[in-house]
Amino acid sequence: MVDYPQMLHTVFDTPNARELAEFYRHLLGLQYRPGDEPPADAAASDDPDWLVLVDDVGARKLAFQRNREMKPPTWPKPDVPMQLHVDFTVPSVEELQRQRARAESLGATILLDRTGDEDEPLYVFADLAGHPFCIFVA
Repeated sequence: MVDYPQMLHTVFDTPNARELAEFYRHLLGLQYRPGDEPPADAAASDDPDWLVLVDDVGARKLAFQRNREMKPPTWPKPDVPMQLHVDFTVPSVEELQRQRARAESLGATILLDRTGDEDEPLYVFADLAGHPFCIFVA
């Protein structure tokens, strides 16, 4: 029997780990790993180096690593490559439009609108740190 490494989570570099974690927590309905929650005292300092988001059963999904030198990708321009992107799917064009509004309300910006594509309508967004991500009908 061959054992393989198992994916734990995907890590995003970002100048502000809490801000980007909050964006994806709200976008995807995730929660913080115990101990990673924001401080209860809103006046307390909160500039973590590392945060993890988990699903409802505690499985790690995304992590955020503070990197003050990170340069946001410039996709589709090649100046700063995107390095990675995450794809999310929805079942219908109506749901795609609903998720567009949600993503924008959380601070995402649209990089590409390909909703006119009959085979695979999609949006490419940039998150708060500039990382591209796609939401499309599958």
